[in-house]
Amino acid sequence: MDIYTIIFLALAVFIFLRLRNVLGQRTGSERPPYDRTARNVVQGAQDNKVVPIPGAVIDQAPLAPTADVAPPTDRWKGLTEPGTPLAQGLDAIAAQDSSFDPRHFLSGARSAYEMIVLAFANGDRRALKDLLSSEVYDSFESVIRDREKHEQKTETRFVSIDKAELVGAESRDRAAQLTVRFVSQMISVTRDKAGTIVDGNPDKVADITDVWTFARDITSRDPNWKLVGTGSAH
Repeated sequence: MDIYTIIFLALAVFIFLRLRNVLGQRTGSERPPYDRTARNVVQGAQDNKVVPIPGAVIDQAPLAPTADVAPPTDRWKGLTEPGTPLAQGLDAIAAQDSSFDPRHFLSGARSAYEMIVLAFANGDRRALKDLLSSEVYDSFESVIRDREKHEQKTETRFVSIDKAELVGAESRDRAAQLTVRFVSQMISVTRDKAGTIVDGNPDKVADITDVWTFARDITSRDPNWKLVGTGSAH
């Protein structure tokens, strides 16, 4: 062998020994290779505080009953019985509007009822326009205009609103409709230009039952309901 062969052999042996020292030898107790999936699981735990458990995938775990989740049969408790047309109508509205709360609606309807009756008596067109549908507004405005023509004024005062209860609920396309029966006591009198009473009695409390229907577009961002129909019951 010439001198160059000997030099190359020496370098090869030297490199082999260096690699052996750096890499070591497999003994059977080495740590498993780096697992990117495992790292992603840990990262998810840090970000979302949830660690997926290996095994079968569950689309949706069952929820344990809580005080905030009422059983379906008690959903409209205090408003109507399960299985009634009213309950089915409320279900249909709630299915399209998750924020729908009929109890909150009734509270607002009581206030709207009083506001509309007083605005109508006072001939307050601006207030009525915000609370009524265009058809109902035209009907109310016609009566106001007739009173003005005959120079008459109506005075109305609420004594009490004894009841406001849901009697109907319906969902059609994008529109939700709720019908409310109001039972109230009020004093109302209409006078002419000279102050002579032409209708009503200022000293008599009248028992009034009105059946009003309110509606709103479920897809609209406007949460307000408008009066779309009026009637009375005796």
